[in-house]
Amino acid sequence: MAAVSDPVGLRAPWRPARPEPPPTRFHQVHGANIRVDPSGTRATRVESFAHGVCFSREPLAPGQVFLVEIEEKELGWCGHLRLGLTALDPATLAAVPEFSLPDLVSLGHTWVFAITRHHNRVPREDRPEAEALAPSRPPALLVEPYLCIEQFRIPRDRLVGRSRPGLYSHLLDQLYELNVLPPTARRSRLGVLFCPRPDGTADMHIVINGEDMGPSARGLPAAQPLYAVVDVFASTKSVRLVQLEYGLPSLQTLCRLVIQRSVVHRLAIDGLHLPKGLKDFCKYE
Repeated sequence: MAAVSDPVGLRAPWRPARPEPPPTRFHQVHGANIRVDPSGTRATRVESFAHGVCFSREPLAPGQVFLVEIEEKELGWCGHLRLGLTALDPATLAAVPEFSLPDLVSLGHTWVFAITRHHNRVPREDRPEAEALAPSRPPALLVEPYLCIEQFRIPRDRLVGRSRPGLYSHLLDQLYELNVLPPTARRSRLGVLFCPRPDGTADMHIVINGEDMGPSARGLPAAQPLYAVVDVFASTKSVRLVQLEYGLPSLQTLCRLVIQRSVVHRLAIDGLHLPKGLKDFCKYE
């Protein structure tokens, strides 16, 4: 599999962007309580708190982020979204397990991370635990446009959750950017990816609102196809996929960035003489 994003290199010569990977979609194989919409981009648990395991339709490429946004929550349950990777082909499963943890993991070749309201950062080998658990995001104005994870550089723009347009949306957006809101909140964006290592293994990373939580699992078989795992568990009821751009940004994205920087508040976008589709893209994506 070819990598989908360029390695980090401050002085590397310019090269044409690598081909974009295909859009991410949910697999037709999923838990008994999951309903996937016709586009394959939304997964909703319609009953109970379990049987919500989903998979990516295709294996991920190295450095490709399988990114979901929490759309709906359900009160009365303990526990939240779970993310991970599996080397098991979903199409070969006799039955989708009730839970990703521990049921799916017990089948082997599966690595799943349970998202909590706090303490999702993984201590690195070269950093003390206290430092790893502390927020590492600089002030919003100093945030780099790219998230660098090992050898990959990923555009940060769409990794970060955004509030629905409203009077205080600009303040809420800053809370998402600073990763102050709980990662389990509605509109938070969470992703999983793997980064190959020279020894033939890979590290699994979890990304929450544009911030790398560190290697949550090591020693994954980089040579085997790895599918994303999303467990729409307990208080998480519905998620939707968010598509990323790994090469040069599209004209639509560039227009959105210019428009967003030119208005004081997202509600002002409604007053611009622009096509409705572009207005909605600027306000919601």
